[in-house]
Amino acid sequence: MSERITTATAYSATEWDLLTSLPGRVIVAAAQPGLGRPHRSVAAGLAGLDAVAAGRAFDSDLVRAVVSAIYARDDGAAPPAVQLTDLVDVLAACRAVVRVLDRHADPADSAAYRQWVQSVAARVCRTASSTALAPVDRRLLDRLGDALALR
Repeated sequence: MSERITTATAYSATEWDLLTSLPGRVIVAAAQPGLGRPHRSVAAGLAGLDAVAAGRAFDSDLVRAVVSAIYARDDGAAPPAVQLTDLVDVLAACRAVVRVLDRHADPADSAAYRQWVQSVAARVCRTASSTALAPVDRRLLDRLGDALALR
């Protein structure tokens, strides 16, 4: 039985880029207004970034490696302009990540990564209200959970 590796070496460059870009795409998708969601404040984006950083403390080598890769990116260029993200594309990326994780990741690391990405979206959605989630945010989280094979 071969041991599954949880670092970038186990993934192609395309797969690793997908794993490291998905959390940011989820932040943008959860923070952008539309379909009944109010415009989110800067606090929502910061909450998402905080949730990404919280991955450093996860008990998953994969999540910690992804967070390290996200924060290690330094190509000397200015950060890209934030673009609105089509939720359909983000959900497709989530499903693609599940397939990549099924091929390469230890089941525990796979579950941790998928739950971490879901928690990033939840943190963004929860900044809109101190009470219960709005129905539109609940639907967003449900759709992400389905696409991430968490349900």
